[in-house]
Amino acid sequence: MKKFDQAPSEMRPEILAAALGHVPFDGWSGAAMKNAATGLKVPLEFVKMAFPGGPAEMVEEHLTGVDEEMLKIIAAKGFDKMGVTKRITTAIEVRLEINERHREVVRRTAGFLALPFNAPLAAKCLWRTCDLIWKAAGDTSTDYNHYTKRLILGGVYSSTLLVWLGDSSEGYQETHAFLARRIGDVMEFEKAKGKLRELTRDLPDPAEILGKIRYPDGHNA
Repeated sequence: MKKFDQAPSEMRPEILAAALGHVPFDGWSGAAMKNAATGLKVPLEFVKMAFPGGPAEMVEEHLTGVDEEMLKIIAAKGFDKMGVTKRITTAIEVRLEINERHREVVRRTAGFLALPFNAPLAAKCLWRTCDLIWKAAGDTSTDYNHYTKRLILGGVYSSTLLVWLGDSSEGYQETHAFLARRIGDVMEFEKAKGKLRELTRDLPDPAEILGKIRYPDGHNA
């Protein structure tokens, strides 16, 4: 049976794996899709049917797969026995270990997502990764902390990834040191934020005060 007798959706993993071999040279592009089709001996249109969103859809599929692999690995590392700081650090380190297998693909992916028209996709993928890390670390917040934690972690991971891409030190020592400093800064910020909330807990609500100043008689405008 010829491979393209299968449904395009059934061959998505195989097509993506074939494309990854060409991304270091072609980037996430139509050329990579064409070369994947050639390697699998299927029509290019078949590949396009599998990924109608083109290279952008392939990038999202690839990063989703990396997220899933990350979760499987950290689940086996005994997160329940670690503190929050260690959990977050470990998750990012695992992510970098996975990236090591396709370092040039990571570089190409970062460049692809840095393009202005790919900003929404970049934000979506980064948010998903950070959300999964926090949930794996046991975070159950639903208030504004839910968003600030993920935004801050997004900054930590993004900056650490850039350092890692340019790190030529043995065992990526510079990257690990940078990550430790960034995580330390975040934890200090969280402590300061917690103290501020504790100090202002019994203070009047500013919005309520402003409302009374604007509408002293209690009537709406």
